[in-house]
Amino acid sequence: MAVSPSSSAQQARQALANRLAELCRDSGLSGRDLARLCGWHPSKSSRIMNARTPPSADDIRAWCRACGAEGQTDELIASLRTVEGMWIGWRRMERTGLKQAQEARLPPFERTRRFRAYSSWFVPGLIQTYGYTEAVLRAVRRRRVEVDAVAVRTERQRVLYEGDRRFAFLVEESVLRNGLGGPDGQEEQLSHLLTVGSLPSISLGVVPTRTDRSRMPVEGFWIFDTAQVNVELVAGYLTLTQPSEVAAYADTFTELAEMAVHGAKARALVTSAMQALG
Repeated sequence: MAVSPSSSAQQARQALANRLAELCRDSGLSGRDLARLCGWHPSKSSRIMNARTPPSADDIRAWCRACGAEGQTDELIASLRTVEGMWIGWRRMERTGLKQAQEARLPPFERTRRFRAYSSWFVPGLIQTYGYTEAVLRAVRRRRVEVDAVAVRTERQRVLYEGDRRFAFLVEESVLRNGLGGPDGQEEQLSHLLTVGSLPSISLGVVPTRTDRSRMPVEGFWIFDTAQVNVELVAGYLTLTQPSEVAAYADTFTELAEMAVHGAKARALVTSAMQALG
């Protein structure tokens, strides 16, 4: 079963809080003692140890100094950065700009050799046309889209043609008829799907709409080799790296792939969607 941001990101926050609480106990300090040594309100250390308040990097430095554990400062701050990077809300992305958010996602695309992507909302980014990408980002942001952000998202499509990479894309049949980009944009995008789907390095599967399916649609996700899963949710963007979490999404992808049609049958569904545009 796929993992939710509340279960995964919260577990990571709790793990960091537990490590800080353990340092406090090992040093023989109470929470109040630690707060006093750090110059904090007495309740702050308790909130941090119970994962109710996330610590800052400066908080961790002060914590380790009070516990006589300065040697663990860098590792704990690195854990903090990992926790912070797991869950990024769309509003936070808006503050820094979509272009920067898209650039931050480039490294996994460049180092991965086996890609698996599933989408129940829209065509996956690597096989989007420029116009369709604009429509997707506009739907996410709900106002003017930065042209640079579209260019960055489109530029990473070069990985489709570089090196020894393999790609498996799965989309729900409803994605073929979601109306993004209007009739002209839809026709261009569907035609592009037929083109890229014929590349030897790409497998395109479509999960048909039917009432007897064994698994309902889930949130869209990318699997990068066996190292990382990226999940796009309504509220934000989730990165998972725990092996058990990656394996859960890999199992979900396998189930969905078994329900999908491929090859000529997938192309027939794409062609049917094009013909329905009139």
